[in-house]
Amino acid sequence: MEEHHGARVAQALAARLQAAIDKKGWSVAQLSRSSGVARYTISKALAGEAWPDLLTIANLERALGVDLWPGRDV
Repeated sequence: MEEHHGARVAQALAARLQAAIDKKGWSVAQLSRSSGVARYTISKALAGEAWPDLLTIANLERALGVDLWPGRDV
């Protein structure tokens, strides 16, 4: 059975988020302070347990200086 498209998008977003955090050398707490996004929300997104809304993604992207949305090719 083919994996659900939404699951692939969530996994790709989580992977991009983790890679960006690692590249910055930040903790989740540091990203939370820089982005204004709650640590709980970031942790849930990283675990694939929550879908961040568009404003949350935008705030994370601004703080990290990267694009997190994986695009239509996922």
